[in-house]
Amino acid sequence: MQLTHFGHACVLIDTGTARLLIDPGAFSTGFESLTGLDAVLITHQHFDHLEPDRLPDLLRANPDARVIVDPGTAGQLEAVDHEVVAPGDSLEIAGARVDVIGDGDHAVIHPDIPMIANNGYLIGDIDAPGTLLHPGDAYVPLPEGLDPVETLLLPTAAPWLKVADAVDYLRAMTPRTAVPIHEAVLAHPGMHYGLFTNLAPKGTTVQVLERETASTV
Repeated sequence: MQLTHFGHACVLIDTGTARLLIDPGAFSTGFESLTGLDAVLITHQHFDHLEPDRLPDLLRANPDARVIVDPGTAGQLEAVDHEVVAPGDSLEIAGARVDVIGDGDHAVIHPDIPMIANNGYLIGDIDAPGTLLHPGDAYVPLPEGLDPVETLLLPTAAPWLKVADAVDYLRAMTPRTAVPIHEAVLAHPGMHYGLFTNLAPKGTTVQVLERETASTV
């Protein structure tokens, strides 16, 4: 599987059969020229995960791409054909399997801020449980009975996130590889990457991706 990080939460996942772009938002760049996409998946409606004004040009360059969104995002995409999914749903996209997981809620930013929907996307081969998890903006656990994922896209910093909690999530998930994402709100994300590296569970490698460069995980 190859990953390309376009900054913040935006990642291109190439499974060998499917090219899936997740969360092309306002803090991400370089994804605009992509072609050959099979799907664009959105975890939730916040602007750093989706800029609706940039989506039409991307879809014109990828006319066969499906747009997969959470229930909260659907209201922003009235002019775009899209599919609404929620935790418990499972999709087949170009030979890849995408399971929608989590409790359906974004992590709490503050009790006074209304809760919105959030999808975690667990991605793998069509005949096997997922091996990569993009949790969106929540500490999404795996469904019971599944082995740890091989690759966890690990949120690094956010208004809802404390780095100690992110480390505890990393330790609980015990992936083979953790790829830090959601870093754009930090001036010096390397400080958090160092904490992840030093405090990761035994057997987990923290792999920081070079921006806009495909890397094998």
